[in-house]
Amino acid sequence: MHEHAIRQIVIVGGGTAGWMAAAALVRLLDRRSLQITLIESDEIGTVGVGEATIPPLIAYNNMIGIQEDEFLAATQGTFKLGIEFVDWGALGERYFHPFGVHGQDFRGVAFHQLYLRELRRRDLPPIDAWSMSAAAASLGRYARPGPDARLPFSQLLHAFHFDAGLYAGFLRRLAEADGVRRVEGRIVDSTLDGESGNVRSVALADGTVLEGDLFIDCSGFRGLLIEGRLGTGYEEWKRWLPCDRAVAVPSLYPGQPDPFTRCTARASGWQWRIPLQHRMGNGLVYSSDHLSDSDAAALVLANLEGEALAEPRHLAFTAGRRRRAWNRNVVSLGLSSGFIEPLESTSIHLIQSGIVKLLALFPDRRFNPVERDEYNRQMQDVYEDARDFIILHYKITRRDDSDFWNRCRTMDVPDSLARRIELWRAKGRVFREGRELFGTASWAAVMLGQGLVPEAHEPAADALDAAMIAEAMDKMRLSYARMAEHMPTHGEFIARSCAAAKAE
Repeated sequence: MHEHAIRQIVIVGGGTAGWMAAAALVRLLDRRSLQITLIESDEIGTVGVGEATIPPLIAYNNMIGIQEDEFLAATQGTFKLGIEFVDWGALGERYFHPFGVHGQDFRGVAFHQLYLRELRRRDLPPIDAWSMSAAAASLGRYARPGPDARLPFSQLLHAFHFDAGLYAGFLRRLAEADGVRRVEGRIVDSTLDGESGNVRSVALADGTVLEGDLFIDCSGFRGLLIEGRLGTGYEEWKRWLPCDRAVAVPSLYPGQPDPFTRCTARASGWQWRIPLQHRMGNGLVYSSDHLSDSDAAALVLANLEGEALAEPRHLAFTAGRRRRAWNRNVVSLGLSSGFIEPLESTSIHLIQSGIVKLLALFPDRRFNPVERDEYNRQMQDVYEDARDFIILHYKITRRDDSDFWNRCRTMDVPDSLARRIELWRAKGRVFREGRELFGTASWAAVMLGQGLVPEAHEPAADALDAAMIAEAMDKMRLSYARMAEHMPTHGEFIARSCAAAKAE
């Protein structure tokens, strides 16, 4: 370890963000001369609504050596193959955004282009009929592909649903076993170094003072250090993402858990349904300009499939991001860094992305500005790409039954998204540069699912023999359906591989 190496990392706040950071940093950094301390207070609750994830979390688990079945059993977890959207394009419509790809590309032509060409020749089912994940989800089935799995089974891609509080506890146990020191307490003050302007220490209510070289701010929306001490600034996106409230209610659910999240559009927002092993997670994301908190809670309670297990819990937020995720010697993660909204389950991924990029650009005590600037540039790209994908769902609705949806449908959108919509509208083109979170199949799923069918398809698709492509597509679709029929039910797979221990 060289003389400028970071020796003290202080993580401010626990919850999902704090313990994800602690578990990763302690396992992936040289611990011989490094102390990682996490400060959290039992007096301060965590938000804990991040119960649905997307597939990149598998990479985080693998990175720190988490065994998947153990993790799911500890968190009452289930598998997630995608998201079912109800009433988003128009009332009475539904579509499925699956994880993984649609079909198979052919001679350099993307599958969705073949689908668009064939759609002009004959009636076709929705494009998710050519998805292994969607086929399994439609039957309530799941099986885990092994490393030697062959097509079409190898195209099955999953993420997870889990109890966010149990997940933080699971990561805490791992991190503490590896040497992370947890300090109970409420931070009441912090000091800056007079020369560098870096945060030098934080003080707790009991008088304890903790010094650090690098501080990780996981203190939630308030951004205790990144904003409260350093005044970094916040870029808000409410003009594009008008929802600014959420209300969550867990409920009993006696049936088998579905292997997917359901998002149902309501008159002033949308309702989530997340099946866990022991309960159903429910909630409403809504615009306070169009719906009161009391009416929002009543709407959720009126649409539960089982008895409520707790009183409705309310959350206020402003969609946006911190102007710099890393300022001086403070790196913000989770809600202190920004929040888009729960649609498409990006919150935990944004934490993961911040951790991975921090490890790739890990500083020493000199805090080279070029490393900090690169981190901020990359995190801005990640946030804005996810933002555009979520705005897309609101913008391309055809709903005109409420002021909320009229506002969304007619709003101006960021130039980056407007270009993507127009490229799709012309010939179904989606250009992704490789680092973006949501790939071509995801953009195609949402745009086709919400009724935005391109005016034409790529000319390259016309060079392929029509009869051959039609036959190949029919065989492909049948293979997905037959493979799904041979899988166990989602509940059966959980029972034999990752069932949570029953409460005594």
